[in-house]
Amino acid sequence: MQLLDGVLVSGHIKEQIKQEVKDWQAGGGKQPHLAAILVGNNPASEAYVGSKVKHCEELGFGSTLLRLPANITEAQLIDEVNKLNNNDEVDGILVQLPLPNHISPDAVINAIHPDKDVDGFHPISQGRMLLGQPTFLPATPYGIMLMLEYYKIDTTGMHCVVIGRSNIVGTPMTILMSRAGNPGNATVTMCHSKTKNLKDFTRSADIIVAAIGRPRYVTADMVKEGAIIIDVGINRVDDATKKSGSRLVGDVDFDNVAPLCSYITPVPKGVGLMTICGLMKNTLLAAKLRGKK
Repeated sequence: MQLLDGVLVSGHIKEQIKQEVKDWQAGGGKQPHLAAILVGNNPASEAYVGSKVKHCEELGFGSTLLRLPANITEAQLIDEVNKLNNNDEVDGILVQLPLPNHISPDAVINAIHPDKDVDGFHPISQGRMLLGQPTFLPATPYGIMLMLEYYKIDTTGMHCVVIGRSNIVGTPMTILMSRAGNPGNATVTMCHSKTKNLKDFTRSADIIVAAIGRPRYVTADMVKEGAIIIDVGINRVDDATKKSGSRLVGDVDFDNVAPLCSYITPVPKGVGLMTICGLMKNTLLAAKLRGKK
């Protein structure tokens, strides 16, 4: 069993991005700039956005963090998005999810200009991805593909089972893993919480991408010997041995599944770090597409 090490791979990719930024600016390009919108004070969202801002500084990007109250109206939030759309200094915009219940995520995502959609969630970005056209890929699936590429894992002809059907991870992964290229060229099955006889699918899988949002959902009896496991889940569970009283686990029962695998991502220090890489690569691309000073 070999760990797919997010710390190692993200470190390698970040060094590449740093150099690209230096070369881009040396040739007259503007500093890439990412703007993040945080609504309310959800602790997990605070941590995620803080990490993204920190990575911007580390890579030589400019960044803006716009904190808005939880009681902001949908119209007011969309107005803030439009201000960033019209700000020539801003190359990429992300709105941290989840949003308060009274705000439609789709309405806000649709308001982001496609040229600044560095999360890859806009319908135009997703449509281009479906058609195999150049676009901003959703950051987590993009990061997973970068990790498979780094480890030179040949996925051609493999059976890939994706557990989860969100537009953020599950559905894009089925598209990316099935299209021509490597990683890619896999035969893909999408499963979800309503799939009957889930084990029948997972036990035939060469690759399992677990993105269902349930702690330790994938167990050892669901995995065949030698499978590759990509664990996208980030779940907080009680743990009295920890000072905080809790710890992070994935959607995979790591301790019991790992001995069966050829490769597996840990949680934390796995896919989460690769998501940041996908976001930063998209932001640099957005800056380049928007042109030079």
